[in-house]
Order: sequence, then C-alpha cells, then structure tokens
Amino acid sequence: MGKVRTRFLGIDEIEEQQKKEQKERAERKKMESGAENEEENIDEQKADKKKKSKKSVPVSSAKKHGDKYAKAKKQVDPKAVYKLTDAIELLKKISFAKFDESVELHLNVLKDGMRGEVSLPHSTGRTVRVAILDDAVLKEIENGKIEFDILIAHPSQMPKIAKYARVLGPKGLMPNPKAGTVSPEPEKAAEKFQKGSVRWKTESKAPIIHQMIGKLSAENAKLEENAKAFMESVGYKNIKDAYIAATMTPSLKLELASE
Repeated sequence: MGKVRTRFLGIDEIEEQQKKEQKERAERKKMESGAENEEENIDEQKADKKKKSKKSVPVSSAKKHGDKYAKAKKQVDPKAVYKLTDAIELLKKISFAKFDESVELHLNVLKDGMRGEVSLPHSTGRTVRVAILDDAVLKEIENGKIEFDILIAHPSQMPKIAKYARVLGPKGLMPNPKAGTVSPEPEKAAEKFQKGSVRWKTESKAPIIHQMIGKLSAENAKLEENAKAFMESVGYKNIKDAYIAATMTPSLKLELASE
C-alpha cells in the first residue's frame, strides 16, 4: 500500500501549501519520467548502433563472368541431361580459352568418406613426378628441395621420413599406406602412378568428388573412356549427379549409365 498523505481542508494556507507541494511533485515526476524516457532512447540508440556494428559485412556479389563465358553458357541447355559423348563434343565447341583446358568430372555421391583407386586407360595429360625415397631424396628434402608430386616409401624407411611430416604433410606428399604410397615394392608402386593410377576420395566435409580426366585437346574417345573408367570405379549406383566441365566452361549435367 502506498504512502498516505493527509489533506487538511478548510485551512486556506495549509491547503494552498499542499496544492503547491502536489504540483511540485507532479512536475518532479514528469521530469523524472522524461529523464527515464530519454535514457531509454539513448539505450535503444546504443543497442541499435551495436547491432548494426555486429552485422556481417555485406558479401559482394559474385564475380561476373565475361562476355565469352556468357556466350558459351547460352549454348548450354540448363535443363538438359547430356550423353557423355555429346557433352564432350559440346565442351570443345564452347571452349574459348587460349590454353589447353583440363577436363574434370564433378560427382555428387550418396555419402562422404568414400575412397578408391583406378588406373585410367589414357593419360590425363598431366606430368606426374614420382620419387622413391632413398638417402639422396632425404637429403634434398632436408635442404628444402622438393621436386616430386608423389613420394613412394618402403615401410622400413618410414621412421626416417617421420621427422619431415610437418613439411610434407600439408603438401599432401607424406607417404601413406591408404594412398598406396607406402609399399614393400616401391618400384612397382611408382610405375603404377606413372602410368596414370588415380586415387580418389570425397571431400573432407561433403560427399563430392572432383577429378581431372584429361586435357581438352585429347581425342574425344580417350576422354570418354577415362570418364567411364573413373565413374565405374566410384560406382554408378553411388553417384547421385555427375557433371563434366573444362577449366573455363560452364558445366554440363551427364546422363548416368546403369551398372
């Protein structure tokens, strides 16, 4: 219950005094209320300012492709599903780059963690430098000289190379049994990689596989055979969608064969 204030009626001076005090209290409350509202406004302004400062920086719009890409894209039906033979022919038709583009497969698969190995029937056109670990190669690594794309090691040599894991690991060059680069027969393993053996796996955080299958200048039939060999290795039953593209071209959705 609030504070009770006694009101004396009939005594002019006291009544006048009480009216005056009542008026002052009303004015004081009005001022206090105004101050509170002002503080609330200030607080709201601060909150809005803080909220705006926390907003993420607007992401700039994706980089627009040039006129040549736009022209190439007009020749691709976005709703079409192309046969592999027709897709390869179309890639060569719409290519506009001045260099020999790589041809790549992009597969959406049913699950992540998939991996495998396949020997493509034809070269991808990429020169692969394969080295077999020995004392000379160890010396080069120690001196910071790395002139190989794949390093093959005998299991007995793994203790020697272990101290260079921090150098080779981030580059994907550390010999690994799962990758087939640790072998009791390193010469045979090296020959396999030089012939075009490809080890594939899904991305670390997504069920997607990307793989180069050749250069655009290669014969259509060879590109087609490499593509088929790779998709067979993954397993058509495991592939949800397949796309083929060259380095600078739009991608084409592929018709999937049944195993």
